[in-house]
Amino acid sequence: MESLCSSFLQKFTFTPSLPRSQVVRFKIQSVKIDKIPTGTRFLNPVKLAPSDDQTERRTSKVTKQSLPNIIFSSLDHIICKYIDPPLRTSIDPKHVLSGNFYPTDELPPTACEVVEGTLPSCLTGAYIRNGPNPQFIPDGPYHLFDGDGMLHSIRIRDGEATFCSRYIKTYKYMVEREIGRPVILNVFSAFNGLAASIARCAVTFGRVLAREYDPKHGIGTVNTSLALFDGKLFALGESDLPYRIKITPDGDIITLGRHESFGAPFTTMTAHPKIDVETQEAFAFRQSITFMPPFLIYFKINKEGEKQPEVPIFSLPEPSLIHDFAISKKYAIFPDTQIVMNPKNILKGMPAISVDPKKVPRLGIIPRESVDESDMWWVEVPGLNMVHAVNAWDEDDGGGGETIVVVAPNVLAVEHVLDRTDLIHACLERIEINVKERIVTRWALSAANLDFAVINPAHAGKKNRYIYAALGAPMPKISGVVKIDSSLSTADSNDCTVASRLYGPKCYGGEAIFVPNDPETEEDDGYLVTFVHNEITLESKFIVMDAKSPTLEIVAAVRLPQRVPYGFHGIFVRDGDLENCNQINCN
Repeated sequence: MESLCSSFLQKFTFTPSLPRSQVVRFKIQSVKIDKIPTGTRFLNPVKLAPSDDQTERRTSKVTKQSLPNIIFSSLDHIICKYIDPPLRTSIDPKHVLSGNFYPTDELPPTACEVVEGTLPSCLTGAYIRNGPNPQFIPDGPYHLFDGDGMLHSIRIRDGEATFCSRYIKTYKYMVEREIGRPVILNVFSAFNGLAASIARCAVTFGRVLAREYDPKHGIGTVNTSLALFDGKLFALGESDLPYRIKITPDGDIITLGRHESFGAPFTTMTAHPKIDVETQEAFAFRQSITFMPPFLIYFKINKEGEKQPEVPIFSLPEPSLIHDFAISKKYAIFPDTQIVMNPKNILKGMPAISVDPKKVPRLGIIPRESVDESDMWWVEVPGLNMVHAVNAWDEDDGGGGETIVVVAPNVLAVEHVLDRTDLIHACLERIEINVKERIVTRWALSAANLDFAVINPAHAGKKNRYIYAALGAPMPKISGVVKIDSSLSTADSNDCTVASRLYGPKCYGGEAIFVPNDPETEEDDGYLVTFVHNEITLESKFIVMDAKSPTLEIVAAVRLPQRVPYGFHGIFVRDGDLENCNQINCN
């Protein structure tokens, strides 16, 4: 979170319904909030004002009070107040950070109570979820995607659970914590017209010249997802390289450092690498942060954790926001959507990231083991805006030809993807790519608003039957999870749903992670796990659902010791893998 200056605090006032001691805690030039005010709901403003006891608790922990820092902070305040106040709802922190999107504080390992059922023995390990949790309340524009990454983990052993919340100690987080306010620009909210963009870039350039921070060490929040490969656990965000994470035996979360062997200075890596569990290889990509070609770079990380030579993709003619991709055993499939990144938009008073309604979406197909892009080809797929990918596999069409099958949500009304996520409808589709004819056929697997879909991870890159998708209520809130049986899919079918679970009135969760049973007997033999928050009681729980049940029956629930804000992607790591991660030195 960015700082709240005193004039901003005076402008927005309210009387909280909770005791004052439960509402806010102050630091110099900033406010840090542990709990949300009672009655706060999504899209209702969170309005803050200092009270006497809150003012008394202000502390002086800012260590960089140099003259340049004072000047730059004053300029930041002028920009946020007079040049670029957060006028749009999508970047207004009073709206974006309302309700359970409001940030929470770190919490050390804390024992939890199992309030329903019994935790299955196959859940011995840790469920960890990533998401944005800004450390400073913004006084300027703030987008949902901007917050500092915070990991929320529940460590399970012998049927007992321990919960922990920790910030990912990125370079950005540490620099801003020391300075006492946000200083590194966020691409989704910082560029709103020419004047504001020039002003912010000038202040940023000054901070770099004053050596307040060095961008070659990374500028990302790493707030999106997690991945396990090469015996290491990583937190990821596509604006930076991965950060290595450790879960201690008592359940604490420790940031080991930025994994720079995956890229040179000023480079990044996708938040959605694909892991082939059979070959133990990881496949990934990065995009150019300089807006210069190549705009897409594909690469592989072998089972020893060594990054292989990059494959620059020059056939992508302009920067496109590629958030995710898919792999089969033979191919990698990249979406080129209508979401574009164009710095020239700033000159027109538009954000650098926008939607181009005239652009025809495409899919790019390249052999998985390619060493250059000579065998890559693109096919136009009108109306397909694939932001996430669920799975892909190769099929023989029976006539000597080859078909690539991709399962992915298609974002409808894509023009709202950055500003009004509540108006988005994501339709889960089966996409068939005829490799010989280079044509695409697609149809819906469900009419529901589905995204954040997962599968049994053992079937990544191979044909699978079951998909577990989050039900938008609308997005970014998630009201439940549905189970899709892709074997029921035909060109004439429109709903392959075979099971579903709603979380209850005013209860919302996130991406449900599939954990296979041990030993696993069938593809859907396992459990779905996620965090769920009750907006009436303001209580959060960890729930476990039977993935084979026709109602996705809840078999266990754990009451958490503090609220868990809504977030993005997670992972489950078994106990043995956690121990291996802790034994391998950080590179």
